[in-house]
Amino acid sequence: MKNISEIIEEQNNKIRELEAERDKLLSLLELKVVNTQYKDRLFKYIFGNPENKQWTLALYNAVNGTDYTDLNALKLNTLEEALYMKMKNDISFIIHFEMNLWEHQSSYNPNMPYRFLEYAGALYGKYAATTPNFNQYSRTLQKIPAPKCICFYNGTEEQPEAKQLYLSEAYTGKGDIEVEVTMLNINFGKNKKLLEACKPLYEYSWLIDAIRNHQKNGDELDTAVDKAVDELPDDFIIKPFIIANRAEVKNMIFEEYDEEKYMNLFREEGREEGREEGREQGREEGREQGREEGREQGREEGREEGREEGREEGREEIAANLIRTGGLSASFIARNCMLSEEVVRRLADSLGVSVI
Repeated sequence: MKNISEIIEEQNNKIRELEAERDKLLSLLELKVVNTQYKDRLFKYIFGNPENKQWTLALYNAVNGTDYTDLNALKLNTLEEALYMKMKNDISFIIHFEMNLWEHQSSYNPNMPYRFLEYAGALYGKYAATTPNFNQYSRTLQKIPAPKCICFYNGTEEQPEAKQLYLSEAYTGKGDIEVEVTMLNINFGKNKKLLEACKPLYEYSWLIDAIRNHQKNGDELDTAVDKAVDELPDDFIIKPFIIANRAEVKNMIFEEYDEEKYMNLFREEGREEGREEGREQGREEGREQGREEGREQGREEGREEGREEGREEGREEIAANLIRTGGLSASFIARNCMLSEEVVRRLADSLGVSVI
């Protein structure tokens, strides 16, 4: 039989274990709460920050082969979520009568032209509303800035150094609206001329690569980020900015890696479910249509319709999983799942979960 001192010691050990678990949970909760305060990506924080317009201009010059130096000629007009129906792009600005739309992606997304179409509509509406004497109903042609759409990619999936994405690739037939997006691979070691032409971009690419290398060597993300930041060479232009905003930078990277992890996971689950449902329904519809129009043509059309319905159901399932995960905004979920915010919020209500 245990004596009183042994019983007390066991109880104290249990209390210490519970306290340790409590502290761990509180730490995770605190990190989650902090993360929700920093929804911007690090790329935007560096190149879309009004304090760093010289870096925005440097990247513009590198992409376009220009040598502009007048920072006042660059007018940032990035959409703010609160003002534009929950729509928020990464970076946009007007310079020399060009409307530049920049997006950053850490995972490959073939639907970027559609997103640029949405952003462009809002940005040109903003331009029309804020330009004196602009009248879209005028009998005189109203000039507007020419759009330039660039997607900066630095995901881990292998992609070419440059790739053109077209909205028309998503059409099932011929369409009259085209959006062309140039995707540039800015991973360290890719597009060397571009990175060499823009020192802040080279340094940003180096930082992300250093973080990934530390992770490959077994470090947790928190440690990998700290090591990479500490290892920034002293001659790096972005180093003082990164060091001065170290907490914000870390939380942006945590948020970005979380989003990438969840999106890759749920996209794969959704694709598999959509493929299976599409195959099953496609076979059934294909048999029915085949009896009327010919087996071969019917099966093909049935499979396509089944795939489309399967993709739609798959997107909603992905959205539901992201809603259950928590901490992600309705606009982020809608944008990445190709759904409307109304659908996302309806899904959240059906699940009994609130989204920001």
